[in-house]
Amino acid sequence: MKKNAPVPVLTRRLAVALGAMLCMGLAQAQDTTRILVGFPPGGGTDAIARILGERLKDELGHAVVVENKPGAGGQLAAQALKAAAPDGHTLFLSHDHSITILPMVMKAPGYEPAKDFVPVAGFATFVNAFAVSGGTPAQSFKGYVDGVKAAGGKGTVGIPAPASVPQFLVQVIAKQNGLDLVAAPYRGSAPMMADMLGNQIPAGVASIPDFIENHKAGKLRVVAVMGSQRQASMPEVPTFAELGLKGFEDVPYYGLFAPAGTPRATLDRMAQAVQKAIAQPDVRAKLTAMGLTVGFMNGEQLGAREQAYRKVWAKIIQDSGFQPQ
Repeated sequence: MKKNAPVPVLTRRLAVALGAMLCMGLAQAQDTTRILVGFPPGGGTDAIARILGERLKDELGHAVVVENKPGAGGQLAAQALKAAAPDGHTLFLSHDHSITILPMVMKAPGYEPAKDFVPVAGFATFVNAFAVSGGTPAQSFKGYVDGVKAAGGKGTVGIPAPASVPQFLVQVIAKQNGLDLVAAPYRGSAPMMADMLGNQIPAGVASIPDFIENHKAGKLRVVAVMGSQRQASMPEVPTFAELGLKGFEDVPYYGLFAPAGTPRATLDRMAQAVQKAIAQPDVRAKLTAMGLTVGFMNGEQLGAREQAYRKVWAKIIQDSGFQPQ
């Protein structure tokens, strides 16, 4: 083509089209909200994030994607939230472990929740439960305890993450029943569940959302739950209190968190979207079926709930003799 020759019409049109596509792609990226999840696909937290994210997409009017960052009990996802821009496009869906427990059991988790995060909204509470695998003869919690005692008093119990609430529950259960139980940590509930279903490990402690599907299918048996009352999703299962075990009344929470510095207007918009999402009958039904007690908490209420929970577990961790690592 000669110098200064006019650009062909087709070339100009192609350039305009490519430019428009690029702008559209950038706009779509800017209008996408990421929900970070600290555990691999297939577990309860991942399923909850996808149920909520699907409805938040409608409430926010743009794409919502779940981004799994498994590892270190949610620590990697929490660190990713800290590094994210405070623009409302990155949220962290977490339960108590990453926000409350990890900072108390690690010397350098790489983040400080009170400094680096801001609560957006809470949407549910849940309970942890003790379950036995299908190959374990025990049909009840007492049956499990009696079986371990008959075998010499030693046993192994799976937990989704090290230095977690399930680990401390195992310690308390062992102490109150005169057992020598070892808590075997996994990288999330999904691999632990796989070993329980394969009868590679006889028992486990995790959240009801992790256990409920296989419990109802008869592939494993939940034999005790936390909380002050039985759960509507499995009313046949007694609480630890009914079994004479104290200290299991306080229950964990699920919530969404944003990077510190996120504008108040953005936080309020996100909280309103969460409130509308969990008010939808289909969302509420799905979350309830997973064993959650659905209920909205604004950012301030979620923050207060987290602080109260922290106080309870700080004492349990201290009494256990656990040293931050």
